[in-house]
Amino acid sequence: MKTRLHLFILAVLIVLTGTTALAHKVNLFAYVEGGKVYTESYFPDGTPVESGKVLVYDHQNNLLLEGVTDKAGLFDFRVPKVDDLTIVIEATMGHKNSFKLKKSEVEAGK
Repeated sequence: MKTRLHLFILAVLIVLTGTTALAHKVNLFAYVEGGKVYTESYFPDGTPVESGKVLVYDHQNNLLLEGVTDKAGLFDFRVPKVDDLTIVIEATMGHKNSFKLKKSEVEAGK
């Protein structure tokens, strides 16, 4: 009987932990075209990240620029430097993710 109770408690904890982890997920996608970087940010349910803070870093972790997503979760900017770029999205309640664009991708999109 104790074993069943322990298994039940363990199963409940696993389910709750998985839900919590999913709740803090945010998706970020970026690509380069015509000398501009385009980003799209959204939550797992498809809701756009509105007014999310976007930070762009070079390969030495120097902040190159920052901005804010629009109502559709979009943000774009001119390529600030031909380098490996790390783009970070900071959304509400601790939601955060990053996307890396390789230097070769940045060069190809210029």
